[in-house]
Amino acid sequence: MRAVDIIRKKRDGAELLPEEIQFMVEGSTSGQIPDYQVSAWLMAALLKGLNDAETAALTLAMLHTGVVLDFSELPAAKVDKHSTGGVGDKTSLVLAPLVAAGGLYVPMISGRGLGHTGGTLDKLESIPGFNVKLSAAEFRRVLEKCGCAMIGQTAEVAPADKKLYALRDVTGTVESPGLICASIMSKKMAEGIDALVLDVKTGGGAFMKKLEDAAHLAEILVATGRRMGKSVVALITDMDQPLGNKVGNALEVMECIEVMRGGGPKDLIELCVELAGWMFYLGKRTASVEEGKRLAKQLIVSGAALEKLRQMLKLQGDDAGVVDKPERLPQAKSTEIFKSPATGFVGMIDCQAMGAASSALGGGRETAQDKIDFAVGLVLHKKVGERVKQGEPLCTLHYNHPEKMRRALEIVQRCYRIVATAPPPRNLVQKVIPAPAVMAS
Repeated sequence: MRAVDIIRKKRDGAELLPEEIQFMVEGSTSGQIPDYQVSAWLMAALLKGLNDAETAALTLAMLHTGVVLDFSELPAAKVDKHSTGGVGDKTSLVLAPLVAAGGLYVPMISGRGLGHTGGTLDKLESIPGFNVKLSAAEFRRVLEKCGCAMIGQTAEVAPADKKLYALRDVTGTVESPGLICASIMSKKMAEGIDALVLDVKTGGGAFMKKLEDAAHLAEILVATGRRMGKSVVALITDMDQPLGNKVGNALEVMECIEVMRGGGPKDLIELCVELAGWMFYLGKRTASVEEGKRLAKQLIVSGAALEKLRQMLKLQGDDAGVVDKPERLPQAKSTEIFKSPATGFVGMIDCQAMGAASSALGGGRETAQDKIDFAVGLVLHKKVGERVKQGEPLCTLHYNHPEKMRRALEIVQRCYRIVATAPPPRNLVQKVIPAPAVMAS
């Protein structure tokens, strides 16, 4: 079996056999197949597509390159959440401790930023001393002690995805539904979970711009998870503007702490409560999603969720005490304010371009080897639908390098459209797959 033959076969639109897919995955993970051939194969998969059988085979091949964790001895359900990625999408940092505070276990294996979107792992690494590279044994120890743990892919857990994820980010092969599904589900099934809530983004800042494309991906993800014996639901949520007010790794950690303290932006709070409600429901902690949402709100108000966050961070090495002293997170040296050019309402924010602006400041990667500047990013002062006066701040850029700031500012200046009439509000949660009535039956 040769990699070049498998590349040609997929290039020509033929269906790959499970053993051919396994050969490519194992060869990529071991380094026996060079990155340029793996990249060519990924591009062929993107352009020609992967059917359900190929997607399932790819998921299983990636899953079994590492250990599959077993937490069956723990007394409560193991539940996780995964997002397909967006700009300012920071809900994982709230959800893991929040749901653990409610009595469930949340073993979370997260990824780095892809394309214009941020990654949970990059946000976590902005916390001084926080260790995302726990061994499987250390991961288990933290989970048992506080009910939640957050790590990245390791040599033990989902090593194939770690390699393919990095290559997809820099070869223009992120958007393939089959590759996205295999990436997500191989990590999540390796966690030893019982249930999974998927946050599938749609809109200008998502990989799936159209609702129908997001629904298609959601259906593939749910079907794959259920085929593997898990309780799975997918929420299709709006990503036509950044989630929350802050974009950038340390800035987003600060915003999550604000939410856990009972503050924070309305849209971020709403989505965290919604996702937590589904996690409690699928984990059989509550009898309904609404009851789960009420529990989530109570855990925030009581401070129980914040205390769980403090406990998890300490167990994983936070040496700055950022829950109590968020100012110890990395901070940029300088700021630049972008002011509104007109009076009216914010009619649109180019969400993908905002992500690109954050990356231009140094907050993302252009190549797999790039180092991230955790301190930089954007703070939005106005969101879509809000009234703004000419000269009023729309966005503040936090930067360390003037040249990068100027490049990012040019992008931000093109991101906003000011209109005379406020646009109609968009629902944050646009669809649930499968429908709640189907799940109840």
